[in-house]
Amino acid sequence: MTIAPVSIISYTLTNALGTGRAAALAALRDMRPALRPCSLPDVALDTWVGAVEGLEGEPLGGPLAPYDCRNHRLAARALVQDGFAEQVRQAARLHGSERIGVFIGTSTSGLRHTEECYRARCEQDAPGLGDDLRFPFTHTLWSPADFCRRFLGLTGPALVVSTACSSSAKAFAAAQRSIATGWCDAAVVGGVDTLCATTLYGFHSLGLVSSHPCTPWGEGRNGINIGEGAAFALLQRRGEDDRGLALLGCGESSDAHHIATPHPDGEGAQLAMTAALAAAGLAPPAIDYINLHATGTPANDQSEDRAVTRLFGPATTASATKGWTGHTLGAAGATEAVLCLLCLEAGLIPGTMNTRRPDPALHLRPRLDSRPGAPRRMLTNSFGFGGSNCSLILGWP
Repeated sequence: MTIAPVSIISYTLTNALGTGRAAALAALRDMRPALRPCSLPDVALDTWVGAVEGLEGEPLGGPLAPYDCRNHRLAARALVQDGFAEQVRQAARLHGSERIGVFIGTSTSGLRHTEECYRARCEQDAPGLGDDLRFPFTHTLWSPADFCRRFLGLTGPALVVSTACSSSAKAFAAAQRSIATGWCDAAVVGGVDTLCATTLYGFHSLGLVSSHPCTPWGEGRNGINIGEGAAFALLQRRGEDDRGLALLGCGESSDAHHIATPHPDGEGAQLAMTAALAAAGLAPPAIDYINLHATGTPANDQSEDRAVTRLFGPATTASATKGWTGHTLGAAGATEAVLCLLCLEAGLIPGTMNTRRPDPALHLRPRLDSRPGAPRRMLTNSFGFGGSNCSLILGWP
């Protein structure tokens, strides 16, 4: 079933590549690495991460002080980049603040702040967690959407999607449906997640964390690097005269094969990509580039390889971007959607950072180095735990 595309009015991102669109695009073009050894004070793991510099010195104050935590500091930094907040204010003047929705994806919200409260309690050997916990404003999954709508002065519908690594891709799908059904006229959609001990040790316990910069699709790959990031886009009902970039289609599936392992033949992934094509009214040859989910784990990349090659063939143009940003978990879908938007506008096919020798057991051969191109439509994949899958198609109709 097709669904009307929605216009993309503005977008921005902040992650290990830097703050704002220009920094990210320069890193992609120049094949500049961004991962670094993990230095979180309470994490003793031999791994690399995609960290954002300087958030420690950017506390939230005034009416937003209760929301102060690393996650919301990162969201705030991203929201004011690239003229994004001003574009949202213009949309609010056009539609009314109550007609602009907020749809945010996250995996752990402000969990890092809770970890710090627990650590302080243990170090001080004191009862309770103190007044600084502010659980409703920092820890709850709802808090990123609540913070973003207050930060932007919006009063429309809002929700948070938390389906692990597909969270913020599914937020795009929720926003498109909400605009199509008239629940809102425009939407701020995105994702934000920050580094914390829980996710690092959690993925380590599953044997999924790499001790070196990850090599998506690479021979001998052995796991992920976790990153942090925030990415946002402003979507709006598309007018007859609109000629700009659009969200063309979204596809979702849930194969429920295993809580932490994808279906070995990528059946759920293929369902999501097929649904996105159907929603956009497109056939596989209409896709010029695929941003692979490509985490760098043996099972995930193999599963996606089987799904992509069945649907698009082994010669399709594709690459993976997590070697730059790390796996930003709940923010990955939005981060990689925005990277696709950047590349569409700049005329760039991004490479695959860190990977020099693709796994010969895989059929698809991703682009290793960034190069100029003229893509019109890109598909980006986000596949989460439990088989929660989402694919987005972005470009020009």
